[in-house]
Amino acid sequence: MNDDKNEFKKRGRKSAPPKKKKKGVKIFLLTLFFLVLFVVGYGAFYTLNILGKVNTTAISKSHADLGIADENKHPDKDYITNILLLGIDKRDEKDVGRSDAMMILTLDTKHKKIKLSSIMRDSYVSIDKHGKDKLNHAYAYGGPELAIKTVNQNFGLNITEFVLVDYDGLESIIDALGGVDIDVKKTEFKLVNDYIHDLAVLKKTDPPYLKNSGSQTLNGMQAVAYSRIRYVGDGDYERTERQRRVLSGMFDKIKTAGITKYPTLVNKLLPYVKTSLDTKEILAAGTDVMKSGMSNLEQERFPVDGYNDGKEINKIWYLLFNQEVTKKQMYDYIFEDIKPTPGNVNKPDLGNTSTKSSGSSSSKTSGTTKTSGTSNKKK
Repeated sequence: MNDDKNEFKKRGRKSAPPKKKKKGVKIFLLTLFFLVLFVVGYGAFYTLNILGKVNTTAISKSHADLGIADENKHPDKDYITNILLLGIDKRDEKDVGRSDAMMILTLDTKHKKIKLSSIMRDSYVSIDKHGKDKLNHAYAYGGPELAIKTVNQNFGLNITEFVLVDYDGLESIIDALGGVDIDVKKTEFKLVNDYIHDLAVLKKTDPPYLKNSGSQTLNGMQAVAYSRIRYVGDGDYERTERQRRVLSGMFDKIKTAGITKYPTLVNKLLPYVKTSLDTKEILAAGTDVMKSGMSNLEQERFPVDGYNDGKEINKIWYLLFNQEVTKKQMYDYIFEDIKPTPGNVNKPDLGNTSTKSSGSSSSKTSGTTKTSGTSNKKK
């Protein structure tokens, strides 16, 4: 397979410097959670039997431990339930892994919506006892509890629960749904097959190469390969869009699968999920979804364009952003159902963002923007 950095150079991308390849992007965990919720409608007894197989991991419920400030508790917003969704990249069983995908699932019974807010994994944030670093490093430093605390402290939220899925479960989740329908662009076709080759080598299996571009149903390996493309289009930003396309395709499959198929799907998928939610909490969330008639999935990405910019700090690429504006936009979207308005992408407003310190290096800071060329610095 051609190296991604060579692909980057050949296509003349200038919007973001290349980074070390990761093992994939894990936004698909949301669908697994939906399956667990929707199976409530099939019958309480059977649901309880299935949910007994959920891998539950307890975390602290202390607001101090989870970084929830008094002004962010929002007791008057009891119609909102926020859950942190984590997609974990692990090289082997002994590896703690990093959160390649970090999203906030919001169940909004007042506005009858399910919202998904993705947070850019390279966002430059403060991590308790680790200084400034990339958002996705929080999980590696302290697991889901520190990941929740980091999101709450940097974005002013009140999250107390998480749902997690690891890389090994992604292909099985998509295959269990019968694949996803994706329109593969001509510019994406070759890179999809390159990633399929890599995945097949890792799994020691025959690669299911795509035969052509265009609209088609992708199986698990093909869909994961598609979601990993970074250096075509607008770099990491467009990769996030690909993730959303796969997610939407999965959501459509779930809605059309038919309720009698939910238990079988859930049985196949539960081994790949870990959560802090217990059976009663999952049932309560599922009941809220069913009673309120929530059926639409809305998605946003933060920080919003015009309020972020990529820079190199200690020879590592980070996404700097306007923290105060982003906090306000996330609160308005999650709690008040007000969509964010982008800023001026040609002159990003970063507010009072500081680049004086980093949790991963002690060298001096540089200010090379993401549009300065095709740097090959590693993460």
